[in-house]
Amino acid sequence: MAVMSARMRIYRVGYGRIGSSALFLAVVAAAPAALVLGRLLPGHGAGLVLRLAAGSACVLLLPGGIFVRALARPAGFGVTLAASFVWSLAALAGALALTFALDGSIDTVLWLLGGFAAVSLVPALLRAPVASEQSERLAVAGVAAAGAAFAGAVLDLTSLGVLNEFKHGGLHPGYAFPVWHAAVACISRLADVDPAVAFQHLPAILTPLALVLAYAAGAALFRHWGGGVATVAAQAGLLGFSRSGTGSFDFLALPPTVARALIAPALLALVFSLAAGGRRRGVLSIAAASLAIALVHPTYAFFLALPLAGFLAARIVLATARWREALRVGAALPAVLLPAGLYALWLKPIVEKTASHQPDAAEKARALSHYAGQVDLIGGHLRLAPETISRGGAIAVAGLLAIPLAALAAPRRWAAYVLGCSLAILGLVLWPWAFDHLSDAVSVSQARRLVAFLPIPFAVAGAATLLGRLRLAACLGAFGVGAILQLVYPGEFSYFLVVGGPAWPVWVALAGAAVALVGGVIARRGIREAEPKWTAAVALALVAPVGIAGFAYLQRDEPDRFQLTPGLVHALQTDVRPRDVVFSDLATSYRIEAYAPVYVAAAPPAHVADTKENQPYKRRLDVIDFLRTGSLAIPRRYHADWIVVATRRFDLKLALRPAYKDDRFVLYRLSSRRA
Repeated sequence: MAVMSARMRIYRVGYGRIGSSALFLAVVAAAPAALVLGRLLPGHGAGLVLRLAAGSACVLLLPGGIFVRALARPAGFGVTLAASFVWSLAALAGALALTFALDGSIDTVLWLLGGFAAVSLVPALLRAPVASEQSERLAVAGVAAAGAAFAGAVLDLTSLGVLNEFKHGGLHPGYAFPVWHAAVACISRLADVDPAVAFQHLPAILTPLALVLAYAAGAALFRHWGGGVATVAAQAGLLGFSRSGTGSFDFLALPPTVARALIAPALLALVFSLAAGGRRRGVLSIAAASLAIALVHPTYAFFLALPLAGFLAARIVLATARWREALRVGAALPAVLLPAGLYALWLKPIVEKTASHQPDAAEKARALSHYAGQVDLIGGHLRLAPETISRGGAIAVAGLLAIPLAALAAPRRWAAYVLGCSLAILGLVLWPWAFDHLSDAVSVSQARRLVAFLPIPFAVAGAATLLGRLRLAACLGAFGVGAILQLVYPGEFSYFLVVGGPAWPVWVALAGAAVALVGGVIARRGIREAEPKWTAAVALALVAPVGIAGFAYLQRDEPDRFQLTPGLVHALQTDVRPRDVVFSDLATSYRIEAYAPVYVAAAPPAHVADTKENQPYKRRLDVIDFLRTGSLAIPRRYHADWIVVATRRFDLKLALRPAYKDDRFVLYRLSSRRA
């Protein structure tokens, strides 16, 4: 047998280094070329779709994709897309920070982002190619086919103060550094469409990306394409089909949904890839993902760290011999916590100004009243109601019941994640003392969202890998179970919980996870899993009845009865100067700040940081008082320059000359003279 001592570089791409670099350059050029073509077409229909799709690729994938190849991309194609997405957001955050420092505009952000991509391009072209498995590339393509910024766009970004809703108001801690709003602003600028139009139509563009990232997380955890397809099927059923067909995907342009449905799966894919033996430099991509999710929605970074800590603990006790893997997961945790922790320290002064942080008795009583039904009061402490956890419909209930089945695959990586994550999250939200302290730290509004990170899709996919051994019988059984659960537990998605879901699956999941963990430690054996094709088939069969029911109820949303008229929007964008203060009712004000770079005097309290500077509830009372009395002293108290009256809803006559008037709204210019 011959032994070769010299190092050999093996190229796993048929084109070699030069051919692969040329192909990569062609892929890089495709998005800008599509953008140019889209801008030659009309800004509606197919032209609008092409503009937004190409603009999204140029902002959300291209810069990070070039950098990831320069860094030496992972072998998994789905994981590469996840890394490209989070590095693009990290680069955008850096560009936005420099723009604030340079007193620049959204064009400055675009130039800096383009510079980052250009600098990364040379080392990316020199990097040796790494191929993905053909089966995975086909699966990713199939998932993608199945899926088939307001003021920042026009204001100069001179300081974070331009992000306040109110003049002399305070920042919202959730969006203090508006990286996602900047992303939408960049997309709208490249696509040459109004930011409001971009926000309205971007969910349709981002849904395929959300499904591909869910696939990437599942494929990385289960180490085969069948697990990825099963995970994305469960994710689509949980977030979309259960909720009238499209569900949360309708809100995929909003920061909370972006964090949950895009960035969180990307981060998990990177962690699972590292745990399975990925390159150590993958820790850098995990840190970039943590920074991205912290900037987009700060609490979600810590909400992801908790299940990862549970994953680490469960993996240690269930697979002691695989200590190297535990070390890799242990390395991922600081990569998640450090960027998020540093941002939290920067954010701390803003958070401390909010009433929901370390609330007094009155604020706790208000929160308990506002979230009645979603939280229980036990022994003077708050606890998340079990009915809230299982309210998500058939897939949520199926996922909760599937959690204990992980005991049958205890040595597997996915079983450790499902059991550790479930125990960590359910234990915290159902233990009154723990949940009460969590809600004091991050508010009840945020604390109740922790259950969104339960491993429901992975539990469903794990059950499919076990039951798939029965092949066709398992598929038929899964379809029947899905149909029964859809009929019995269709889900309740109203803001104020009325009935909720069944409590018993939650307790089964918690107790079953604990028993499964103990049993796994004792037995340390698992049953053989199914082939990837049967894993995917079983999960798809379970979700199919939910999808059929969801699409049966699919319908167009009712027209917005508070929608601004085109004439008023034009007047706000042309007659009203940037950063003027506009006084109106809450619903109208909320829409005005979406269409024009202006301050408003009040907005719905649920969407405003409750700080001493903002005082959203006092502002609401003042608006009500103004609409009742018509006293101009009230808007002048808020330094208002303009007043908008919705004439169909409020019979209010002002002794002012209208600057604009139509059959629904009147815009008045308020004299600077004091009354």
